[in-house]
Amino acid sequence: MSSVTTPASFETDVPARLDRLPWSRFHWLVVVALGITWILDGLEVTLVGSLAGAIHQSPSLRLTETQVGLTASAYLLGAVGGSLFFGWLTDRLGRKKLFTVTLLVYLVATICTGLSWDFWSFAFFRFLTGAGIGGEYAAVNSTIQELIPARRRGVTDLAVNGTFWAGAAFGALGAVVLLDPVVIDPELGWRLAFGIGGALSLIVLLLRRWLPESPRWLMTHGRPEEAAAILRDIEAQVEREHGPLPPVQGRPIRLNPRSGTSLAEVATTLFRTYPRRAVLGVVLMACQAFCYNAVFFTYALVLTKFYGISAASIGWFMLPFALGNLAGPLILGHFFDSIGRRPMITATYALAGLLMAATGYAFAQGWLSAVEQTAAWTVIFFFASAAASAAYLTVGESFPLEMRAMGIAIFYAIGTGVGGVAGPALFGALIQGGERTDIFWGYLLGASLMLIAAATEWKLGFAAERKSLEDVAAPLSSA
Repeated sequence: MSSVTTPASFETDVPARLDRLPWSRFHWLVVVALGITWILDGLEVTLVGSLAGAIHQSPSLRLTETQVGLTASAYLLGAVGGSLFFGWLTDRLGRKKLFTVTLLVYLVATICTGLSWDFWSFAFFRFLTGAGIGGEYAAVNSTIQELIPARRRGVTDLAVNGTFWAGAAFGALGAVVLLDPVVIDPELGWRLAFGIGGALSLIVLLLRRWLPESPRWLMTHGRPEEAAAILRDIEAQVEREHGPLPPVQGRPIRLNPRSGTSLAEVATTLFRTYPRRAVLGVVLMACQAFCYNAVFFTYALVLTKFYGISAASIGWFMLPFALGNLAGPLILGHFFDSIGRRPMITATYALAGLLMAATGYAFAQGWLSAVEQTAAWTVIFFFASAAASAAYLTVGESFPLEMRAMGIAIFYAIGTGVGGVAGPALFGALIQGGERTDIFWGYLLGASLMLIAAATEWKLGFAAERKSLEDVAAPLSSA
């Protein structure tokens, strides 16, 4: 590394050297070991969605439809608190330490969920599970964006976020097997289902041992020598795979050493330096969170109450829904790097909103069977999944390195708190009321929010495609 240290500042070309690396086994390790976060979250959300009928009928829990919705809200409240707390620690203590701690929190909590004995214990363990996942979002999103080359950041970030739905598909299939009374007693099956995430977490803990601390985090915290050593190791791995590396483009940047960023500085940066990006982040995150959590957390209840689908069969309806969501970011992701962030985010939010309104009306009129309803949601969330993944990409790219994890946490918390917590509770109450028209108004509200998000992106969106993170938002430590 070309680094010059002075008493006041130092120069570093860490960003340029990371961005020039060809795609390699190292990048696959980053994607697999850290991207598991979204698989675990998708697994958790789908398990509760697919298991909602069995949990509702469980002789030991006997949760009402409203209580099922409230436990989903408890999970999201935990995610909000966990993202803020662990996000703050991630920016202060480093990415590597925190993505280990948050995974351990999740592992213990999800296993304890399977041991719940009443509504309050179930809700409490769901809260802790959410706290672990929320912390993962902050630590993992920031790390992935800092280690992936700029030219591949968009497609990689969308694909990784989209793997939420690989977890969802896994959860749906697991629920089908574990709720089949021929295979196992459903009362035991739904409890064992929560052990799936715990088993995956143990494997991921081993993979994460091989990941280094983010060189970008080290350089902005006054530790250029450590950043240099880690970067040399990464470059050596890539050179063994691809041969000599391409030349470094651009000049080094000069940074002032600093140990941390205060909350006051975070607030000033968000709402004074980048107010338009702050508004954009809130709108994108809140709107997609409402739609996703309102629909997905309660869809099993819609299937059982309005279509007479048995609890044991819910997983078969969740599976195509999950696969459509997985396909969206994978198929559309590269357009966010080629066509650009602003046009693609606008288009995906708008299409999802329009289709959601039409499907809600068809549901209210009773025109759709359970299969047709599921097919409609599969198409809608093909676009909505790419839009939601792009929301996380946007808030991660929008702000300086020193507060990236906290920035992600704040917007995740605001979006989830405003849109995600209210959505499942509202839809749970609407479903319990038993009127299709009431549920239609909920769907129409979600569609309107997606269209508002599309308009906001068109007005406030900015070009970040193929640009270094430091060019999109200069580090706070820039000299």
